[in-house]
Amino acid sequence: MAKNWRSEWPHWVILAAMFAAGAIAWPRVPERVPVHWGFDGQVDRYGGRFEGVWLLPLLALGIYILLRVLPRFDPGRDNYAHFGGPYGLIRLATLGVLAGIYAMALLAATGREPDAARIVPMLIGALFVVIGSVMGKLRPTWFTGIRTPWTLSSARSWGKTHRLGGRVFIGMGLLLILGGALRLPALTATALVLVAVAVVGLYGYSYLVWRQDHGAVPPTGRHPAEEH
Repeated sequence: MAKNWRSEWPHWVILAAMFAAGAIAWPRVPERVPVHWGFDGQVDRYGGRFEGVWLLPLLALGIYILLRVLPRFDPGRDNYAHFGGPYGLIRLATLGVLAGIYAMALLAATGREPDAARIVPMLIGALFVVIGSVMGKLRPTWFTGIRTPWTLSSARSWGKTHRLGGRVFIGMGLLLILGGALRLPALTATALVLVAVAVVGLYGYSYLVWRQDHGAVPPTGRHPAEEH
């Protein structure tokens, strides 16, 4: 993937804003703060001051660094050049969701009462929609996309699975957004269950497409007959 650092400034702005917000809020944050909410939006776990203020910014920074360096170790790293824009958008959306959740956590830590049952599903749903909208543009790699033995062995399986997966992710994302907007925890939980079912379904679908692709090769790139 090309090292176009100028396209990274939105990521840096989000990270800098998270750390700046933490520094500003630190003096006003008590020793015990909410750090986790249930489907009903009620706090179900409290943590210490450091966890409440700095865990999410540090996690966001770690994820940013990880997603930047992973392509260097990917056997399919040359393919990243063909979907650098979509990959950057996924990384940016991921940071945006973490920043949104962090803003909610800081509000709770400083005495406000954010509507977690509405905010979190909508943020996660938006991330699903973004990922789904670009999933069909991803190219075969070992660290991104729907990686099964069959998508990594067949360009046809990769393409068709990701096009279907994109539509599935958008649908699940819209369902999560709807569940959050209407503040319906049952709908949110149902959407998450459907996500798990969809993942299993896409796994099986990739196999069926691979079975029909007579030009597919094993992940090693060699047919058994070539080894003799």
